[in-house]
Amino acid sequence: MTTWVLLRGLMRETRHWGEFPLLFKNTVEAQQVLTLDFPGNGTLHAEPSPTRVPDMAEYCHAQLSQLGHPPPYRVLALSLGAMAAVAWSERYPADIEKMVLINTSLAPYNPFYQRLRPENYAALAHRLLFGSTARRESLILQLTSRMKNQPAQREAILEQWTAYAREYPVTRANALRQLWAAARYRAPLSAPATPVLLLAAQQDQLVNAACSLSLAQHWHCPLRVHPAAGHDIPLDDGLWVAQQVRDWLN
Repeated sequence: MTTWVLLRGLMRETRHWGEFPLLFKNTVEAQQVLTLDFPGNGTLHAEPSPTRVPDMAEYCHAQLSQLGHPPPYRVLALSLGAMAAVAWSERYPADIEKMVLINTSLAPYNPFYQRLRPENYAALAHRLLFGSTARRESLILQLTSRMKNQPAQREAILEQWTAYAREYPVTRANALRQLWAAARYRAPLSAPATPVLLLAAQQDQLVNAACSLSLAQHWHCPLRVHPAAGHDIPLDDGLWVAQQVRDWLN
């Protein structure tokens, strides 16, 4: 059975995928699509978030085993989730047969000012530490989506995300732990042993698309760039993501 595992990023949970898992499953004709929450997010919001990306990888490996889903897996991961996927493939190369990494950034391949655009430092710090739930989610949507011509849809998404955050709140401590994990992670100097497809967004306001370009050059793997989407490409154009993966698999 072909099992796809979907991993999201900083302070996000499985519900933030929205309708994408079903769209993805139908487009790539996957037999099974699973979504996981990292500790500190979603249903696991009361648990402390790991402060090391390899510990997130360990969690994925252990959780899937406990749930009775044997490897190998195909992984589609976004941002911080993509870092965890890289660490996972390094620790358990037999677990993962293919990886799709979306808008990720990795030291030592990418400098800090490309991995998180400096103009966002102050706003992120203030909203994460002192902002209300609604204001924090509004900033996250602003930084990760480019759906500017669809105000009604944006408002509906913001209301939904705010409801998620109130039901399963990510604590300030866990937000900082996740940021710390992402900042300190250094990927191996060699390319992953598993085949990799990189997807990036030209209009990403959070992570510079140059990060994915650098990885593609170092790893000699294909890169597809969306000209208009933001950081959360599955939200802005999930069909494009699924089609890129389908074409790559074929």
